[in-house]
Formats: sequence, C-alpha cells, structure tokens
Amino acid sequence: MSDGEPIAFRRPTRPMPDGAQWLEPVVNRAPHREPAVVVFTRLELNQILNVYGRRVAEGEWRDYAIDMGRESAVFSIFRRASEVPIYRVEKTPKLARRQGAYAVITATGLILKRGHELMRVLAVLEKGVRMVGRE
Repeated sequence: MSDGEPIAFRRPTRPMPDGAQWLEPVVNRAPHREPAVVVFTRLELNQILNVYGRRVAEGEWRDYAIDMGRESAVFSIFRRASEVPIYRVEKTPKLARRQGAYAVITATGLILKRGHELMRVLAVLEKGVRMVGRE
C-alpha cells in the first residue's frame, strides 16, 4: 500500500477467532487519473517570470494573474491592473502530443506561438534586436 491511495474496508473472508469482528483494509487499485487541476511547475513558472521580470524592468508590463483550471493553466500579463490581459501564456496538457502544450495568445485571441517547449514559445514575447538606419 503506497501513500495517497484511498483505503476501503470490508468484512474479512476468513473466520475470526472467538467471534471477533473486525474489518480488513482493501487498497483501491484505480487506474492513474489526470490531476484535478493543471498547474505550472516551478521550472515553468521560473521561465515565465524571467521574461515577465525583464519587461517589468523596461516599464512595459505592470501586473499578472495566474489561473488554474481542470484543462489549462493560464499566466495573464497586464499593461495596467485595470485592463484586460495583453498576453496569455497557456499550458494545456491535452494538446501536448498534437500542437504542443504551451501557447502565447493576444488579447484578441490570436495565437502568436504554440509549441512543445516553453522557452521557444516565450521567445515571441522577447524584444528583438532592432536595426537602426543611417541618417
């Protein structure tokens, strides 16, 4: 019997001495189930917060929110606290084998990038090097 498995009790099948009655444990061998809530791991959250922190230091972003549900976990990025999120970083494990579990989505619902590796998906939020033209 391992930790985390539910325990049920039943009447013993073998006779008990002196008419004693007791219950014996029965381990529930249910198949592995998906977790009830999808969450970001510490590593994933660290990668997201690294990108977020750089953009906060530049003064572009000001607030964030984390939502965890049965099908996905969402890290929402706000320009101001009272607005709708300008970007959402979503983790949807059901899509992991198809398009990839991670996606960056704009406020209008446009998917900027989807993939299997979080750092590659987050690269779309990084500022690129800009060419400076000659005058």
